[in-house]
Amino acid sequence: MQNRQPQTQGSGLNGQRPRGRARQRAFLVAVVPDGGEEQLAELRELLKTAGVAGVGELVQRRDHPHPNTYLGSGKIDELKAELAASDANLVACDDELSPRQERNLEAALGLPVIDRTAIILDIFASHAHTAEGKLQVELAQLEYNLARMRGLWSHLERLGGGIGTRGPGETQIETDRRLARDRIATLRRRLEHVKGTRAVQRAERERAALPTIALVGYTNAGKSTLLNALTGAEVGVRDRLFHTLDPTTRTLRLGGRPNLLTDTVGFISKLPHQLVDAFAATLEETRRAELLAHVLDGSVSEAQRETMQRAVEQTLEEIGAGDRPRVLVLNKIDLLDADARAELRLRHPDAVLVSGETGEGLQELRDRLERELLHTLRPVHLLVPYADGGSLAELHELAGEVQRTDTPEGVRVDALLPARLAGRFARFAVAS
Repeated sequence: MQNRQPQTQGSGLNGQRPRGRARQRAFLVAVVPDGGEEQLAELRELLKTAGVAGVGELVQRRDHPHPNTYLGSGKIDELKAELAASDANLVACDDELSPRQERNLEAALGLPVIDRTAIILDIFASHAHTAEGKLQVELAQLEYNLARMRGLWSHLERLGGGIGTRGPGETQIETDRRLARDRIATLRRRLEHVKGTRAVQRAERERAALPTIALVGYTNAGKSTLLNALTGAEVGVRDRLFHTLDPTTRTLRLGGRPNLLTDTVGFISKLPHQLVDAFAATLEETRRAELLAHVLDGSVSEAQRETMQRAVEQTLEEIGAGDRPRVLVLNKIDLLDADARAELRLRHPDAVLVSGETGEGLQELRDRLERELLHTLRPVHLLVPYADGGSLAELHELAGEVQRTDTPEGVRVDALLPARLAGRFARFAVAS
C-alpha cells in the first residue's frame, strides 16, 4: 500500500488475495473522544473487504488526535509493545491522517501506516469495473496522494543524461507532483466528457418524464438486493462493503405506471471527500430523484442503526440532496425474530419493514412508494379519436389503469399521468 496506486484486480491492499496466513496483518488504532463511539468494528470490516487480517486493536481516549503523531507519546510506546507481540506488519488508523502524522507515526513505529481514507480508496479501486468508475477512483486516489508523494513514478529516478540535459533541473518530488497534477487535469477533462454523456442519457430519461426513485443508504444495507426484488433485475449482489459503485437504473411499475428505480453507491461514516468530489456525476442521480428510499439494515443494533442513519443524512446534505423527500426502509428483517420486529416498528413507526432476500414487506413498500409519488401525477380528461390508436396505447402504458368510455367521437379517457407528460396529450383535453 506504500505507493497507493489504483488497483483493478485482487482483493487485498497489495492486489493479492491472501491465502493461509494473511500476507498483510493490520493492527487497528483509533482516537475516540470521551463518551464517543468506538467504530473499530467498521474498520475491521473495511480491512476484511480489502483482504487484510486484523491482528489487534488499540483505542486512545482523547478529545483530538495528536497533531504530529495521531497518538500521544505514551500510547505510541504501548502500541510498540503490542505490535511486537501481535505479528502485525501494518498499522491501520480509523481517521484520515495528515501527511505529517503519517510520516511521524511510521518513523516512531517502524511499520507502514495507512489511514481509513487509503483503505476505502483501495476498496473502491478493486470494485470499480466500468470505465467511468475507474476514472473516478483514480482521480480520488491521485488527489489524496498528491500531498503524500513518495516516488509514485519511481521509474523517473534520472531525468535524461548527456549533452544538453545537465543542470539543476527538477527534483524527483517536483516531477512527481507535476505529473500527478497533469494526470489529474486529464482525468477531470475525461470525467467532464463522461458527465456530458450522462447528461444526454438523463435528458433522454427526462423526455420520458418518468418519476425517479433513488435507493440510498449505508454500504451493505441491501440496496442492490432490493432493486433486484422490486424490478426483477439481476444486479450482482455480495455481502461486502461498496460492492456497487456504478448506478443501475431499472423500471419499477407502481399502480401499473412505470417509474425509474436507481441503485446508488453506498455511504459510510467519514466518507472521504475525494470520493464525494470524484463521484459527483454519479451522485447527481440522487439529487435529481423525486423520492429517496433510504435503506437501513434493520438487523443491527439501534446504536449502529443511528450511526448509519446519521452518516447517510450527513452525506445527503453534503451532496445537495438533503431536501429530497424520502421513505425510510428497514431491510433484512428476515434476520429478526417477532419481538425484535415489534420493537423495530415501535422505534420507527413511519418506516417500512422489508426483506429483499425473502420478499416480505415488498408489497407494502410498493404501496408506500406509490402514495409518496402521487404528488408527481396529474389527472387528465381526454377524448382520443379512434384513428389515433398509438396515443391510446401510450396512455395505457404510462397511466396504467385508465377509465375509458367509447363515444361516437372517440374514446373518453380519465387517467393519472406524470405531470411532465400531461402536456404531451394536451391536444386531446376536454372538460371533466
